[in-house]
Amino acid sequence: MKSYRVTLIPGDGVGPELAEVAKACLEATGIKFDWDIQTAGVDVLKTEGTPLPDRVIESIRKNKIAIKSPITTPVGTGFRSVNVALRKELDLYACLRPCKSYEGVRSRYKNIDLVIVRENTEDLYAGIEFQKGTAEAGELIHQIEKLSKRKIRPDSGISIKPISIAGTERIVKFAFDYARQYKRKKVTTVHKANIMKFTDGLFLEVSREVAKQYPDIEFEDRIVDNMCMQLVQKPEMYDVLVLPNLYGDILSDLCAGLVGGLGVAPGANIGTNGALFEATHGSAPKYKGLNKVNPTAVILSGVLMLRYLGEVQAADKLEKAIADVIREGKDVTYDMKADRNDPTAVGTREMGQAIIRKMKG
Repeated sequence: MKSYRVTLIPGDGVGPELAEVAKACLEATGIKFDWDIQTAGVDVLKTEGTPLPDRVIESIRKNKIAIKSPITTPVGTGFRSVNVALRKELDLYACLRPCKSYEGVRSRYKNIDLVIVRENTEDLYAGIEFQKGTAEAGELIHQIEKLSKRKIRPDSGISIKPISIAGTERIVKFAFDYARQYKRKKVTTVHKANIMKFTDGLFLEVSREVAKQYPDIEFEDRIVDNMCMQLVQKPEMYDVLVLPNLYGDILSDLCAGLVGGLGVAPGANIGTNGALFEATHGSAPKYKGLNKVNPTAVILSGVLMLRYLGEVQAADKLEKAIADVIREGKDVTYDMKADRNDPTAVGTREMGQAIIRKMKG
């Protein structure tokens, strides 16, 4: 049987506990893995001087696939975010965030099945910023005033919002290809082109051109503030959403809220030459070592990884086991109980073991 060489990043805080459970669940599917374990995060910072050593990036480049538990981004290390640094270094341009209802998860909504496709490399999150009061900010303000004939307060900080044809084309094509592969019916581009005509306007224009290449899939667009209202009022009308970086970050959390929160929100960052799968919640250091945190998001990220590898049967098997455990509501962590103080709540490991038992039948 084929064995997949996969970089496993245990993370920090509760990350290592979650990674161990996800690893066991993935192995229980019967798929063979050769784990290349690479440590990163605040613990590594103390010994190696950086939360993201070069060896981690090189491992992912070599293996072309990785799964990661949450990592804390320390303040004052020069990193805006370890997660952002990984996406940039590896050009993981597509952030995939499925938001799906599972029976037994507390939520105001039912039968949600949305997919967020977020552009990962451009927009305001490109990190091109100039601090107020610096010579660089002053020079930029002067040039902008000269070129635009508009005044900017001299005590302003400045962020640049680049959106390109090439960057937009590839993310919108990714969204349509995903829709076609998974038999989705509609792609919606989300933007603010009515105000930002040369950036979001470009995103919309390119989206419309790309959509012409996919006549089998319905296409529409929505202004981002209206989209937020629509998702709260009638989420059933939407399917795959494709968005620039900032809006994608915001709406992916909104959609996670529709299905019960970040504890059930998996994620993937995918590029031309590799992919990184991760839960989207934080490292919750106050719960470190307590065997308490919900492992669902990390395990579901493993499901996304199996699908990416083409191991569809294994992915379906694992997702069904997760759904069955959640629906029964017996072997679940405290946050998935109707009463968070329910003494019958189980720990991280025990929930993972329940999922494995379901797979073994």
